Amino acid sequence: MRITNGLAMVSLVLSSCDLLRLCSDRERPLGGREFATVVCQLASVVYLLSLFAHPDAPATTTGDDDDGQGGSRRARPAAAAEPAPMHGHGGGMMEADDEEIVAAVASGALPSHRLESRLGDCRRAARLRREALRRVTGRGVEGLPFDGMDYQAILGQCCEMPVGYVQLPVGVAGPLLLDGREYHVPMATTEGCLVASVNRGCRAISASGGAFSVLLRDAMSRAPAVKLPSAMRAAELKAFAEAPANFELLAAVFNRSSRFGRLQDIRCALAGRNLYMRFTCITGDAMGMNMVSKGVENVLGYLQNVFPDMDVISVSGNYCSDKKPTAVNWIEGRGKSVVCEAIIKGDVVQKVLKTTVEKLVELNIIKNLAGSAVAGALGGFNAHASNIVTALFIATGQDPAQNVESSQCITMLEEVNDGDDLHISVTMPSIEVGTIGGGTCLASQAACLNLLGVKGSNHGSPGANAKRLATIVAGSVLAGELSLLAALASGHLVKSHMIYNRSSKDVAKAAS
Repeated sequence: MRITNGLAMVSLVLSSCDLLRLCSDRERPLGGREFATVVCQLASVVYLLSLFAHPDAPATTTGDDDDGQGGSRRARPAAAAEPAPMHGHGGGMMEADDEEIVAAVASGALPSHRLESRLGDCRRAARLRREALRRVTGRGVEGLPFDGMDYQAILGQCCEMPVGYVQLPVGVAGPLLLDGREYHVPMATTEGCLVASVNRGCRAISASGGAFSVLLRDAMSRAPAVKLPSAMRAAELKAFAEAPANFELLAAVFNRSSRFGRLQDIRCALAGRNLYMRFTCITGDAMGMNMVSKGVENVLGYLQNVFPDMDVISVSGNYCSDKKPTAVNWIEGRGKSVVCEAIIKGDVVQKVLKTTVEKLVELNIIKNLAGSAVAGALGGFNAHASNIVTALFIATGQDPAQNVESSQCITMLEEVNDGDDLHISVTMPSIEVGTIGGGTCLASQAACLNLLGVKGSNHGSPGANAKRLATIVAGSVLAGELSLLAALASGHLVKSHMIYNRSSKDVAKAAS
């Protein structure tokens, strides 16, 4: 199109010049050349006027940005994407009827992941993909909701090739009195009794004066794996990366990638001639995985100039460590490291929790500490921290898979005040949360964040909302641990689940 526009402009200019010369020389006879000049002039004018009559037509064409892998490449707005022709199916995609498009997807002639960019309508793309899926599999998805989702919002951010969304009930526990504030905690779960249990724990904490939290560290990590010709050469790179004299230089290179990402530390580990460099940085109100990865790529580019024999194997070498229970996260922490504690009064233990301080302390030692050690637990010295973390993560748009390390927790119970009261604490070194990015953009999840008062970024104090969310997670885990241990100590666990986790309805009759 650029070439065509250029030729039209050149034709207009040349024909105009020729006509000017013709007008200045009135004695010049009219012939075939003069006639061709007039035709070129009129054709150029008509063509250029047609462009102005369609201002929305793109001036250039570009390749399809969608690589089909859900990468971090920014997606073009669907409304601005030019519909490409569907060869062999009669014209452009915008004019093709739905039946033709569904048939093309079902036959494989049109890749499903290209529907959004080709159609320019995310909702229509999801609807047609859904129908194509039914034809290919022979199974319908009528129970999977379609209406009510903003398919434009998830494009390039949350999910590829959508066909609907899954419904999850959201319950609210609380109020949780934490650091002098009350929070009503949203929990998305299908486990009956969970919200009720956390709610009871919140009631016991509030009746005893509330819980208090301390954020020990804020540091998201990424650890690339690189290979060098020898172990000695790998050790030289380790010494260079960890040298205090080089930190400011490497930090300046790292920090170029973001306004909020700031390098805090680099720690390395060797395995033969392979080197694993663990970069940690603060990430504002974002969970920060993409932010730290960009900074790491900047540093790797710089290091390859200093160590040209360094071979980058992967930007992630599992020493980070993401979505895996590891000792490095348990010891060093990842994301937000939080401790939360409360002193529960003896009469509250008896009236609300229906047990005694002595029984709770003994149970915690035998179950959470000794029992977990016998099982060989790695950061699993708790009753059910993962239950609360996962429910909160889903409700607030976090990455549910990161509950693996975020649920690492040790629960401690002690008798205080001459054995009359109970001190309970949870220590969680790797809570990975953010209040911007990822699933936090979705309306339901944003509403849950708003309920907690931590929606979006904190412009006055960048990072404050994500830090507060991490402490709310820890406080909610504290409430859940307290209530479950009390149910076990009093022998009420099975009875409670029979009440809250077993439906007496005839589900088949209700569905019909």
